[in-house]
Amino acid sequence: MSIRQLSETLINQIAAGEVIERPASAAKELIENALDAGATRIEIATAGGGKTLLRVSDNGSGMTPADLEMAIRRHCTSKLESDLLDIRTLGFRGEALPSIGSVAKLSLLSRTAEANEGAEISVTGGKVVPVRPAAANRGTVVEVRDLFFATPARLKFLKSEKAEASAISDVVRRMAIAFPHVRFVLSGSDRTTLEFPATGTDRLARIAQVLGRDFRDNAIEIDAEREGVRLTGFAGVPTFNRGNSLNQFAFVNGRPVQDKLVWSALRGAYAETIPHGRYPVAVLSIEIDPALVDVNVHPAKSDVRFRDPGLVRGLIVGAIREALAREGDRASTTGASGLMRAFRPEAPRPAAPWTPAASPYRPFEATPSSPAAGRQAGFAEFEAPSARSEPAFAPSPAEEPPQRHPLGAARAQLHENYIVAQTEDGLVIVDQHAAHERLVFEAMRNALHARAVPAQALLIPEIVDLPEDDCDRLVAHAEEFSKLGLGIERFGPGAVAVRETPAMLGEMDAAGLIRQLADELAEWDTAGGLKARLEYLAATMACHGSVRSGRRMRPEEMNALLRQMEATPGSGQCNHGRPTYIELKLSDIERLFGRS
Repeated sequence: MSIRQLSETLINQIAAGEVIERPASAAKELIENALDAGATRIEIATAGGGKTLLRVSDNGSGMTPADLEMAIRRHCTSKLESDLLDIRTLGFRGEALPSIGSVAKLSLLSRTAEANEGAEISVTGGKVVPVRPAAANRGTVVEVRDLFFATPARLKFLKSEKAEASAISDVVRRMAIAFPHVRFVLSGSDRTTLEFPATGTDRLARIAQVLGRDFRDNAIEIDAEREGVRLTGFAGVPTFNRGNSLNQFAFVNGRPVQDKLVWSALRGAYAETIPHGRYPVAVLSIEIDPALVDVNVHPAKSDVRFRDPGLVRGLIVGAIREALAREGDRASTTGASGLMRAFRPEAPRPAAPWTPAASPYRPFEATPSSPAAGRQAGFAEFEAPSARSEPAFAPSPAEEPPQRHPLGAARAQLHENYIVAQTEDGLVIVDQHAAHERLVFEAMRNALHARAVPAQALLIPEIVDLPEDDCDRLVAHAEEFSKLGLGIERFGPGAVAVRETPAMLGEMDAAGLIRQLADELAEWDTAGGLKARLEYLAATMACHGSVRSGRRMRPEEMNALLRQMEATPGSGQCNHGRPTYIELKLSDIERLFGRS
């Protein structure tokens, strides 16, 4: 069978399969073009989940008729000259518009600021209609109709209109967070209008538009730099978490990315502070020299590769942990909101009209068994107590005023498990077991980090057969493992010998641990698995060694626990990620009683 050249239309359709996977992919490419053109207002309209209609309008620099002719050709772009190591724009491949035009009905209407009239060009299934004059405002309007009509097989694999519309909304939200100075409007017959007004340089205000006002109240600002790589953004306190990762956003030089390294670092930063199956809320922005990051990994440009991934991961983990240690122990405002909802009384049901004959209640009538004099005497006794009542719990005379401490002063213990403390502007309810569990765990973890972990020597070294590359990576981290109680050495070209294991772990599957560490090193070039095991064991020991629920505590013990919590990083959550205390402001309490 002879080799032949494919047609230009077929080449574009093949390329479209990589660049344009679904309507959201087309929306992303068109919005990126608008941002690269300097737009400050972008409007997106859809119908049928973007399959029937996708229109993106902007007020950017616009294109001339000659530019329109070039824009629909493959690998034609104004954003890249010759150097892939210096990419400073969102788009650069020159594939999006011709790919869309090969599988859909595409039209471009544009006008520059200098031109008196606009121009329009259209492409239907790869067939080009020449440029013609048209009335237009400054900027560009790109309209895509009947996406994938030229490739029906791809159309069958799209999801429902609602799912595709939701994917486009997610793209717009990510772009809106990355560019707070741009106004975004998303509308259409298949959705309610979604609008994000420009917030200028106030990035947190834009994030609050996207993620809700709760995030503003529970966000910690991050600003750190290491070896020319800068990390900025906001991370939620650990108790402000979600059931999925949809509220995690990462940007590299302003480009929204879905990078495994970033998500792994985010999980590591929140380790031991969030329950299993829950996800932190965070918006992270990485600024790095374009020569140190490769954005040309995939046609969709959502994956990136860092030249020094260990540096980036360490920066993310270190910066977030430092921020959590600084401010992360405060209670989430959603906890107080939940408490308010629990206390709020339900609306009374409308009562049936009262009928005297049908009612079992009768007006009070004096009888020998209930004389009026007796009733009056009872009232008098209630209104004039014979002696002043004493408080059930009297604080120690030497106790400091509550306003001197963030967690206040203990006032009571409820059900032998919850400590109620008074602060300057409210009250705090503390779970004594969860709080002390965290304190014990942090003490044990600090002890692990302060000295080498005790090791137990194996009577017979265990030989683990591995690929040579895995052996090389393990031996390179042998010194790090030794500090954690794991002694390994090379045993021929394709094996390692395990001579010592951490004493804390007791009897264990050494071969399984080595293989797990080898896989972790191959994927992330980090060896945190062993450290995580030791910390997990320390957490288990802390759980069993802490103050148990049901123990009655003296006032001085409760206050000592509060002071320790204030001095211990991460004490806002127990080892399992549950909150250790909930704070209720005085203004919230007054609202419960209708006093404000």
